[in-house]
Amino acid sequence: MKKSFRVLDPSEKISSEQIRPGLTYWKDAWRRLKKNKLAMVGLVVIALMTLFAIFGPMLTPYSYSDQIVGYANIPPRIQLMKADDTYFYFNGTQYSLYVSTKDGRLTQKLRESGRDLVNQKFYFTYGDETVTLDYSYKVRPDLADEGISYSIIFRDVEYKVPEGMVSNKLFPWGSDEFGRDVLTRVMYGARISLFIALVAALVNLIIGVIYGSIAGLEGGTVDNIMMRILDVIDSIPLLLYVILIMVILDDNSMFTVILTLGLVYWVGMARLVRGQVLGLKNQEFVLAARALGVSKAKIVLKHLIPNALGPIIVSITMMIPAAIFTEAFLSFIGLGASAPQSSWGTLANAAVAVFRSSFYQLVFPASAIAVTILAFNFFGDGLRSALDPKLRKG
Repeated sequence: MKKSFRVLDPSEKISSEQIRPGLTYWKDAWRRLKKNKLAMVGLVVIALMTLFAIFGPMLTPYSYSDQIVGYANIPPRIQLMKADDTYFYFNGTQYSLYVSTKDGRLTQKLRESGRDLVNQKFYFTYGDETVTLDYSYKVRPDLADEGISYSIIFRDVEYKVPEGMVSNKLFPWGSDEFGRDVLTRVMYGARISLFIALVAALVNLIIGVIYGSIAGLEGGTVDNIMMRILDVIDSIPLLLYVILIMVILDDNSMFTVILTLGLVYWVGMARLVRGQVLGLKNQEFVLAARALGVSKAKIVLKHLIPNALGPIIVSITMMIPAAIFTEAFLSFIGLGASAPQSSWGTLANAAVAVFRSSFYQLVFPASAIAVTILAFNFFGDGLRSALDPKLRKG
């Protein structure tokens, strides 16, 4: 009988059944969030935009207010024409002529020495030479039939065929109407927009959470009074707040936008937190804390807010793009950051005047606004799915 049994080695006593390791609430939420591809793309874009705003201006030789006289409205891609051994660039919006290297770095703007508006000819001085920018096709139908836009006459030789389009090495995203680098200004605009978004998030977190928690926990008359105050605040249009603050402070700057968001943007968060607290305050763990004599402040900070943290985080994430758009809108209509500050809304407003000839000046700030808002929306939607048990699919 003894031969039917044997002593097992300790290593053989370990069960071969694989048990899934336990996950905390936040680890489980992160696991679910990683499965959402759009949310992760949004997170990556937010991280890149933050790096773009913080470190981008350190890598450019310009400041947001630096102007290079004579280099206005130069696009990101320039058309070169090789005349003799020299590369010239023509700025079609200004009738200006520049000397460029072969790879697209502008080195000199030629001084205009005269114009023949009848024959559509512009004369420039290049050292001891005269360079003629010839637009005769406008008054000579025979040249227009050949599809010639313009020609350059240099050292008595006429050059008609452009060398080709190259990237602008001096201004990678072009320059604005004052000769300022658009890329640098968009970088500084990202700083303003993301800073205002951060302020809106902090105001939401501090004022909204505390106000909503008190209203929900107290209930009764206190709750009714506090909610009616929110109704009054929410009934006044945002634009009216901005105008009133501008009149009172006699200030039209970024501070006006920040103060406006501080007065208004926490209202939605307060209502959300109040609803969460109303659902939690009659739970057993809150009743037990009250029975033990725990103060109301500790009940809010240690029990109610931590259990409502998921919806709070989602709400903050979704409010950030709204704050970015609000700042851009107010700056666009002239009520936010003013020149020479380079808010995205300010850049878009300045670009409208030259949109037909220099559309890139509107494309870059508008694209930055759209990409950032989409990234936050994708990330916020993914967070909501990961943190809300009712929306979990696996």
